[in-house]
Amino acid sequence: MGAFLWPCPLRSLATTRPSRVATFEGRFTDAAALRIGVVVARFNDLVTTKLLSGCLDCLHRHGVDTAPESTQLDVAWVPGSFEIPLVAQRLAASGRYQVVITLGAVIRGDTPHFDVVVAEVGKGVAAVARDTGIPVIFGVLTTDTLQQALERAGIKSNLGWSYGLQALEMGSLMAALPA
Repeated sequence: MGAFLWPCPLRSLATTRPSRVATFEGRFTDAAALRIGVVVARFNDLVTTKLLSGCLDCLHRHGVDTAPESTQLDVAWVPGSFEIPLVAQRLAASGRYQVVITLGAVIRGDTPHFDVVVAEVGKGVAAVARDTGIPVIFGVLTTDTLQQALERAGIKSNLGWSYGLQALEMGSLMAALPA
């Protein structure tokens, strides 16, 4: 009994595929035209101010005007991480920003409050990006201890810098993609 060969759908696609595949990548240069909104949680500000500092340092070193009178960057402070999605939504929907960065720190305690906040801020930030088409960088630390949060906000490395890079990359990538 011979083996039956199913037709390979990929084989037929290979013959209809264009000869050149387009590749799109974000860049860390050309940041001068990028308008950025940052949402920072005030709760756990020992951590979030360090994240903001690292983020602003990255953006500045890559050509973004981070001066207080800058027209390229705005920072909005919210009470806690739970409030981040609402303000990120307002900024993204305004049409004024090409990318929004969210910065917060949720540290596990003795109650289930941590799980609720982490789940809602994560879902909320993702929904903002999907609903508006504006990249929203998820820079909310979720750690078990304050020490872990501090290590990620500057003692060992500052993830705020990484969130700044992600914003530059996503802002330029979205500009390069076809409409």
